[in-house]
Amino acid sequence: MTTAAKNTQPDLARDLSEGIASGRFAVGTLLPTEFELCAQYGLSRYAVRKALDGLQELGLISRRKNVGTRVEAQRPQAGFTQSIATVEELARFGAEHMRTVQSVHEVVADLALAQHLGCPGGTRWLHIACLRMEGGSTRKARPICWLDLYIDPAYADIGPIVRDAPETLASTLIEERYGRRIARIRQDIEAVLVPREHAEALRAEAGAPALKITRHYLDAADQVFEISVSLHPADRFKFSQELTRSRE
Repeated sequence: MTTAAKNTQPDLARDLSEGIASGRFAVGTLLPTEFELCAQYGLSRYAVRKALDGLQELGLISRRKNVGTRVEAQRPQAGFTQSIATVEELARFGAEHMRTVQSVHEVVADLALAQHLGCPGGTRWLHIACLRMEGGSTRKARPICWLDLYIDPAYADIGPIVRDAPETLASTLIEERYGRRIARIRQDIEAVLVPREHAEALRAEAGAPALKITRHYLDAADQVFEISVSLHPADRFKFSQELTRSRE
């Protein structure tokens, strides 16, 4: 690709990934330096780094200080990399990995469930059990996670709507239907094992490593109106987060 001011970060990422797939950049070799890529594509160093970040998340390259950017694989590694920093990005994840509802019923949190959810014992919830599928809900689609939704029972009639709108977050449906908006989401991540009762549905081995993500959806009054618990087999999920140093 020749240098042109109209080149963008996606252009660079696409050109490099196509070059890796075709063998133009062979596995085990080094890509051009960031400085060379900036000059060749007419991009800022920030744009070049963001493009390389995307390729690294796909497992195509590795980057080491004083070594360079090394091609590690010709094709993206299996699995899913989640990079989510906003409610809007979480909504996009929901649109790309649709739910298939398995069951809907009301529950009362006993001590075990209350501890699992981080809520008071005796709390009533509408429980919606789902699978999230990679690329849709066809038989060939692979399960990305088992998802348990616990929703304020005041919205008990949301069940059929959640089933009929598999690409939309339940919290978004609550916002649209009842006007109760998300002010913030509290998220906890922990390493667990795939439980036997979900292994078959996830097409995973019982006892295999997994990642559990529990999200509490809070309104402007800091009241929880939804809790989601997603269970991701380890070979299908990687959580990506960028940390920056404070100006202090």
